[in-house]
This record gives sequence, structure tokens and C-alpha cells, in this order.
Amino acid sequence: MLQRGLKGVIAAETEIGEVDGNNGRLIYRGYEIRELTKDKSFEEVAYLLWYGELPNQVQLTSFKETFYKNRVLTKEMKQVLDVLPKDMNMMSTIRTVISAAGIPAFGWKPTIEQAIQLTALVPTIIAYRKRMQEGKAFLPSNDALGHVANYLYMINGTPPLSEHVSALETYMILTMEHGMNASTFSARVTASTESDIVSAITSAIGTMKGPLHGGAPAEVIALLDEVVSVRDLESYLREKIQRGEKLMGFGHRVYKTHDPRAVALKKQLLQSVGKDDWLDLALHVEEVATKVLQEEKPGRALYTNVEFYAAAIMKAIKMETELFTPTFTASRMVGWTAHVLEQAENNTIFRPLSKYVGKIRAVDVR
Repeated sequence: MLQRGLKGVIAAETEIGEVDGNNGRLIYRGYEIRELTKDKSFEEVAYLLWYGELPNQVQLTSFKETFYKNRVLTKEMKQVLDVLPKDMNMMSTIRTVISAAGIPAFGWKPTIEQAIQLTALVPTIIAYRKRMQEGKAFLPSNDALGHVANYLYMINGTPPLSEHVSALETYMILTMEHGMNASTFSARVTASTESDIVSAITSAIGTMKGPLHGGAPAEVIALLDEVVSVRDLESYLREKIQRGEKLMGFGHRVYKTHDPRAVALKKQLLQSVGKDDWLDLALHVEEVATKVLQEEKPGRALYTNVEFYAAAIMKAIKMETELFTPTFTASRMVGWTAHVLEQAENNTIFRPLSKYVGKIRAVDVR
């Protein structure tokens, strides 16, 4: 039976993560995401997805040393970055430079060391390109800073605020992995041909670049900008809904109840109440919008999704809109590479069927 977009079709078995849409749960290697975001770092959760277990202190220290050493761009990567067209967008830049990282080719099978190298590189690529476009000198990685703090440091050139690091780190943990989404499927399909990990990740980045996959937080920003000066928010949102307009950041294709990633982000942001106007605005908009949606669309599970609070975080830390999807990409590198590694362990090439619906013709031999 035809399932357009392979919706509902199970294409692989995985031990990496589970997206439980009916019950609003997201699980990484057996752990519910809300447990991991309580006190685990980006590095610890990345280790979990790659190795299958959380690290002890000795393992974590060794892992960080390896991870941070791989943040450095090679001379060849810098040369590629320096000659790219000025108007090339950031996602295309990441895709091109990651592709260049495959020279010489990594080959088959992929390794965790390769996964670490590629993941560590992406924030540096973004920072190098952004500062070059702004006419600023590139800042080398600061190995005294964790992965997320160093990313903000390399972009902005100043030590980041701790509340900004905590908020962004929570977001990047929550978006590391999300089942067989379009970009993860793309990576696994490429890996299934026994192509190298660089090719698989390049495929995933190209898929993430599509606006139907990686661009949602930017639309939420537009909503927050729109309502920032509205006096009667409830009436304003009610009128929008009655006109048939969507409230961006509410509802999700998979989750039929609360998006667990949004719940975890909200918990993190509640710790910053009164410290940032944009985070406070987001919390207020959610409260009012949820009430209005329940009244205007009874029976519909239209709660905030992860993009809603992601947008608030990006706005609060003054991250430009063009960096939203690249930042999402920097976190999802962990999930993509974990899936490539898993695909390689029990590989079968993906080869679905298609149903021909064209014409049947007879050749005229006259």
C-alpha cells in the first residue's frame, strides 16, 4: 500500500532514541530527555548517544580532551571558507566545508572518532564564516570552555553569560536526536550504500537545509516581534485564530500532547524569569495562547513545540536568524553520526519500491 512520504512506515530498528508522540516522551538510549537535561552537559549526552552509556568522570575528561582537539579547522578548510562566494548562505557553507573534510576519504566503516571530529568542527565553521562576513578576526577555540559556551564565545568574541549557555545547552541537547526524521533518514540511506560518513552527513545537512525541516524557529521570532507591543494579547491572538492564521510554535506533527522538548526548555527558562525580557515574553505568550487555542479549537492538542522556546532563546542571546538552522545542525550532528554508526553495524541498503502511474504506450511502427 502506498504511504506518501513513507509516513508510518518502519524503515529500521534502533537503540538510539524513541519519539513517543502519543505519550509525549523523547528517549535517548533508555533515558527520558527530561532526566538528561536536569544536570547533564552536551558532551555527556553526546557520549551517551555514541557509546550507549553515560560516561564516568575519567571517561568524560578523556572524551572532552579528544572532542576539543577536533575543533580546529585545517589549513585546507580555511582555504575553502576563504574562497566561498560572499552570498553563500550558512547551511550551504557548512555542507561544503564538511564535504571538504572528507579529503582524504574516510572510507568504510565509519568510526566514533570520525563522528567526534565532524561534530566538533561545525561550530568552528559557523563562527569562522560569520566573523569573516562581519569583517572581524577569527577567534580560535578556547579549550577552557565547554562545547556550547565555546560556540557562543567564538561567534561573539566575549565570554557568554551563564544563563545564556545553560539555555542554549538545554536546547542543543534536546535537538541532538529525534528518531527517523527526514535528515536522519537521508544520512542512513547514504550510509547504507557503504559510502563514507562525510557523504552521509553531507546528505543530512542538505536535507536539514530545506525550510520544511530546519527553519521553524525563525517563524516564531516573527510572532514574538509582532506581539511585543500588543496591549490586549488575548484579543489579538483570538482574532488571528478566527481569521484562520496559524500561531507559529504551537502544535507538532508527531506529538499529540505536550512536546517533551518544549517542557524541558520551559523548565530551564523558568530559572531565568525576570532576567531576560524575551524569555519573559515567551512565557507570557504561551500562557495566553494556550488558553485561547483551547477555547477556539476545543479537542485539538495545540501546545507549544520545541521551536517556540528555541526562538525565545535565540532572541535572548541575540543570535541572528540566519544562525538558527545552523545551530540546530550543530546539535543534530550527534544524532546523525550515531545513526550512521548504527546503520553500519547491521547494514542493508535501502531500496524501496515505487508504483508506476504513467501511461502505457504502443510504438507506432508505420
